[in-house]
Amino acid sequence: MTSTLDRPVDGASVALFRVLFGALMLVSTLRFFAHGWIAEYYVAPKYFFHYWGFGWVRPWPGAGMSVHYLLIALAAGFITLGVYYRVAAIAFTVAFGYAHFCDKANYLNHYYLATLLGLLFAVLPLDREYSVRVWRRPAERRGQVRAWVLYLLRFQIGVVYVFGGIAKLNGDWLMHGEPLRIWLSANAELPGFGHFVSRPWFGLVFSWAGAAFDLSIVPLLSFRATRKLAYGAVLAFHLLTAVLFQIGMFPWLMIACATLFFDPSWPRAVWLRLRAHPLPLNLEIAGRALGGRAYAAAAYVAFQVLLPVRSLLYPGNTLWTEEGFRFAWKVMLIEKSGTLELEVRDQTGHRFLVSPSEYLTPFQARMARTQPDMVLELCQIVARDFERRGHGTVKVYADAQVSFNGRRRQRLLDPTVNLAAQADTLAPKPCILPAPQSRPIF
Repeated sequence: MTSTLDRPVDGASVALFRVLFGALMLVSTLRFFAHGWIAEYYVAPKYFFHYWGFGWVRPWPGAGMSVHYLLIALAAGFITLGVYYRVAAIAFTVAFGYAHFCDKANYLNHYYLATLLGLLFAVLPLDREYSVRVWRRPAERRGQVRAWVLYLLRFQIGVVYVFGGIAKLNGDWLMHGEPLRIWLSANAELPGFGHFVSRPWFGLVFSWAGAAFDLSIVPLLSFRATRKLAYGAVLAFHLLTAVLFQIGMFPWLMIACATLFFDPSWPRAVWLRLRAHPLPLNLEIAGRALGGRAYAAAAYVAFQVLLPVRSLLYPGNTLWTEEGFRFAWKVMLIEKSGTLELEVRDQTGHRFLVSPSEYLTPFQARMARTQPDMVLELCQIVARDFERRGHGTVKVYADAQVSFNGRRRQRLLDPTVNLAAQADTLAPKPCILPAPQSRPIF
């Protein structure tokens, strides 16, 4: 087994993936500057929602986050070019991960994926082809990598698709086409096929197609006989989702990631067609044998498999409670909207109605009012604020009315529970009410 993982394979595909990934991350980071998102997400808010155990991660004051994002952009550029590659990969992973751990309201699956890929880049030898390093020092060029390097990257992409597909095997997705029907209905004015995709039946068809795509695309990409057809499906699927759902860099990242399943020498074949003569292949192998690294690789693989399934440890519908939801590749499964009103009671019996907008930005308020752990943290923020204002220890109750995947609004949390006194732990939260059992009415 170890000899199979240590065998040499062409390093062209993983090196080109490094270039594509770095370029996409550079564009993604520059978009934060262009759209003013640094100020919106890190400067405007007065409070931030923290991940469990990461309360110490906070935005830098003043222009600190602009400098921080400049560091991310520089690191992404260096990864693309293969300049100080390992240092750049470490800097990118730490800086990118830190930025997106500052506020739970900003969680996106592709931010998590980018952080994981950056972590893998920091330990994999991906700069021995198509890099400034080998352009300046040709003797350091290595045309091959060990097979485990390629397989580990493929595994990481496979995890996204497989767990994403498994998560879609639920009643709302397969029986009602939700939440895709809700989102597709917003595209009725889209030129060309807006009227078509906004039909209720199309949401159900697209839901089934999405589940089938996620569950089958990895094996289809893995076999030479079906690879071209499968990559055509990758292009069609992700380009369509990019147009319909405006989900940022995720479709483009997955299009680039899918190239890892091609033959490892495919960039050389393309170059040969373009230039009619091959580049010489250096048969030296980059990277050391797996050896003792096998334990670290096995631990990483186990973690990536076990983390998504932790949601099975929580009672109820995870899509409603969102316990064990993040970092589990549950992509595009929830459409929630609702209202949230807080009631504060001090020791003298006075009652105060509090709106989340008094503490949060509009974006944060929209995200918080449907997510139980964020409501809990907001209640504790409010309690501390009232204590600072001289009200002493107060009780805070939440009335959260939430519509879930097209259903009528229903209470998310028990309004009789003092959330200011509830500890924020990884254990199930008894204050969350059961998920609605009604069918979507959309």
